[in-house]
Amino acid sequence: MKNRMMLFLAGVACAGFLTTAEAGNKPTIEVLSSWTSGGEAAALNVIKTEYEKRGGVWKDSSIAGFGAADAAFQNRMVAGDPPGAKQGIIGLAAADFLKQGLFNPIDDIATNGNWAGVLPKSLLDLASYDGHVYLAPIGAHGESWMFYSKDAFQKAGIEAEPKTWDELFAGLDKLKAAGLVPVAWGGQPWQQTKVFNMILLSQVGIDGFLKIYVDKDTSDASREGVRKTLQILGKLHGYVDEGASGRNWNDATAMLITAKAGVQFMGDWAKGEFTVAGKEAGKDYGCMIVPESPGMVYIADSFYLPKTGNAETDTAQKLIADVAMDPAVQVDFALKKGSVPARSDVDTSKLDVCAQKGVDLMRAGAIVPDQAIVLTPQQVGALDDFVDEYWNGSFNDADAATTNFFTVLQ
Repeated sequence: MKNRMMLFLAGVACAGFLTTAEAGNKPTIEVLSSWTSGGEAAALNVIKTEYEKRGGVWKDSSIAGFGAADAAFQNRMVAGDPPGAKQGIIGLAAADFLKQGLFNPIDDIATNGNWAGVLPKSLLDLASYDGHVYLAPIGAHGESWMFYSKDAFQKAGIEAEPKTWDELFAGLDKLKAAGLVPVAWGGQPWQQTKVFNMILLSQVGIDGFLKIYVDKDTSDASREGVRKTLQILGKLHGYVDEGASGRNWNDATAMLITAKAGVQFMGDWAKGEFTVAGKEAGKDYGCMIVPESPGMVYIADSFYLPKTGNAETDTAQKLIADVAMDPAVQVDFALKKGSVPARSDVDTSKLDVCAQKGVDLMRAGAIVPDQAIVLTPQQVGALDDFVDEYWNGSFNDADAATTNFFTVLQ
């Protein structure tokens, strides 16, 4: 009965939006995002299609690369010309805007949609500020994945998923001997940091990861975990190709799709590229959490809803928030994007085998937040620079780099 009542209330809210559209001006919104790859664009189109079905007008402003999109968003905010909605990460990246009162609250949409009852508390807390809901969660991504080409593994004679880092490196040697690129590496700072984090989780565990990033712990155990992480990261350098520097993540994924490379360390959004290419998880490619890891690093997408001073845009923002949290939309979006629905009450039976693993980890609480959730944007940038410098050989050894790592977090 409770669920039926919530669906009724959501329907009333939607009917209100449609009435507004039919009465005169349709709710029009400009959406700024960095989702430009094949899988990302297909996923965003799920939201766009439903938004337009409900009577809205969608104006797309896509900029390749989330760094470039974030910079454009900040410039427009400073200039007093914000878009109606911005695809952005839930976490401290939005905190400064919220503290300055630059986003519109959407408490009525959250209440009517029973967000408190269907969102994990951690996600709802991150979408809220000072007792009000401001961000509309779209989906969550696991970032501790190692994808592999089944054709490449077969050619190299690799019969089973590696359970340890030593087994993985032995497999990478087999891939290299078979004339394949062992690791399809995305040579951009943010990608390298994600690999650092997934290795770190495998070395220090969930509690250790949180101590390092949240508590800024510098104990011997934390230092040793970072040192081992850097050693593993450095060893991976010997298994990438010469064209890795600056490579986009989706171009690295394409190397697996065409069986030119063996493995890729990437967030589960990489599955969107496999889907667009007609590849099936578990059949054409495999997915596993990196060796020795007790869980996965996660990050969550949302819509930021800036104050524009335009009442019609305010109405449009509430509509897009309602659409983003629609159960069917969240599942269809996840299928295209490779993510996991933010809602905990949706039917996950349509999700692929990789996503099912991610859902199980999230429901078990075997997750830790991406650094962009718990660090300031300035700290995130410094961490990216640190990992990039280490990867490119500026540090002579892992011991010296470990000291530098903890300096970055201060």
